[in-house]
Amino acid sequence: MRLKIVYAILFAAAAVSVAGFWVWQKNIFSTADIRLEILAPEEVQMGEEITYVVRWKNGGESQLVNATLIFEYPEGSIPSEGGDIRVTKPVDDINPGEEVSLRFSARLFGREKEVKEAKASLSYTPRNLNASFRSETTSTSVISFVPLNFELDIPSRTEAGQQFGITVNYFSNLEYPLSDLRIQIDYPQGFSFKSANPSPLGDNEWDIGLLNRTEGGRIAIQGVLDGNVQETKMFRAVIGSWKDGRFTVMREITKGVQITRPQLLLTQTVNSSPNYVASAGDVLHYEISFRNPTDRILENLFLVVTLDGRGFDLENVKVVGGRFQKGDNSITWEPRDVSRLRFLGKGEEGKVEFWVNVKDEVETFSPQDKDLVMKNRVLLSEVSAEFEIKLLADLTIDQKGFFSDDVFGNEGVHPLQVGQRNTYTIIWQAKNRYSDVQSARVKAMLPPGVELTGNIFPENSALTFDSASREIVWEIGDLPAGSGVYPELQDSSVAFQIAFTPSSTHRGKAAELIGEARITGEDLFVDQLVSSADGPIDTTLPDDPSISEEMGVVQ
Repeated sequence: MRLKIVYAILFAAAAVSVAGFWVWQKNIFSTADIRLEILAPEEVQMGEEITYVVRWKNGGESQLVNATLIFEYPEGSIPSEGGDIRVTKPVDDINPGEEVSLRFSARLFGREKEVKEAKASLSYTPRNLNASFRSETTSTSVISFVPLNFELDIPSRTEAGQQFGITVNYFSNLEYPLSDLRIQIDYPQGFSFKSANPSPLGDNEWDIGLLNRTEGGRIAIQGVLDGNVQETKMFRAVIGSWKDGRFTVMREITKGVQITRPQLLLTQTVNSSPNYVASAGDVLHYEISFRNPTDRILENLFLVVTLDGRGFDLENVKVVGGRFQKGDNSITWEPRDVSRLRFLGKGEEGKVEFWVNVKDEVETFSPQDKDLVMKNRVLLSEVSAEFEIKLLADLTIDQKGFFSDDVFGNEGVHPLQVGQRNTYTIIWQAKNRYSDVQSARVKAMLPPGVELTGNIFPENSALTFDSASREIVWEIGDLPAGSGVYPELQDSSVAFQIAFTPSSTHRGKAAELIGEARITGEDLFVDQLVSSADGPIDTTLPDDPSISEEMGVVQ
């Protein structure tokens, strides 16, 4: 009997052990049972939309709860649905043996042969366990082709101290529009930036903005490179896009320029300045100097200058010694014209000069036809140099006064009577040609006895009046090139009403209603302040045909 009891106890203990082992086995969990992967193409064209398939399978015996998927697009991506490149999605409970997938679409941007890596992580908690686990994976795609043409045109050789040109050309064949584009150029030590068209941000970065398919452009840069003879200087140009505070490079070019021994040195001034900025109607006095830095004697040289630019008034070219040929817009000096061209010894220097006018109004064809330059190319023997001057924005203000108008409907009597209140409408219209202007404003003084009525059109115009200084100010802000000139651009004008009551001191004469109106602004192309003015207006109102000069005299 005692032996049976012992056997029963042993059997029960064994059963408990087997049950405990089975429960322990059921609670064993391994992340190796979870298969997480990203399916994506191995190669992709830049800007092409691709789809990432993130797939996971629960190969274990436990249900997975509280699951969350985190997917990270590669750097430089634009998700098709917008939003951040890091996406977090809660996931339903994953049963044993269950396979689930999610899709994420985006366009990849970067340079050719660049490897783009996508990442995914799945966090979860096996049921009946308190611990959380994470599975991670990655997938890479290579950008096999970038449909964006980008060229850096630069001479392979240049003389030290001699101005030369650099040209950057860009063109998009991408179906998807490229936004927030920038072009940057890294200049070598010894390079002195002189000018560029269009104007850069600083001296080496250009904001291209949006570039649609089959659109492109060109950047022309002028500079001088100094260094030792036979030394090679490296220039690097990149085009890319800013996204989320990070610059993604799409194309990159590096080219070298070797410094050669100078044969002839060419320099130029316009109106005594090496960096003159022209205005419409200017008279330009060009002085071109040439010097022989070699040990050789140079003889029988020819010097040719070719003018290029719509701003030149080629009907008014005056040349000292040389001859102007209107057909190709060239000026030629021969040895018989200039003694230094016949014989130029070591270290000797010669000079030629000419005058040409800037047109009073340079023809432009659209608001995009802006940032105008006037170039001239100088050729002397085998040496050439290209120079350019920029045309300043033509910023003007038209000030006009009316009694008869349809804006406010003025009241009063003419001829003016002492003590009788009259109201008038003043209209300011700002015009801007040739280049964009920012921080534009108009100022004028109101004489004693003249007050604003408060009527302004448009009503939201930024018009203010300081009663202490009696200065009225119109804050315009940005004025794109062509404002007030092209009807497709927003009108840049304001109308306001003033009131004037003549006193006995005004009797027998016309009274001033508003002083000179002056407009100022910053020309973004030349980085220079520009201004102009229109004269004061009195009660004779020369712009109002309904008011004669006699009617404007106070009685």
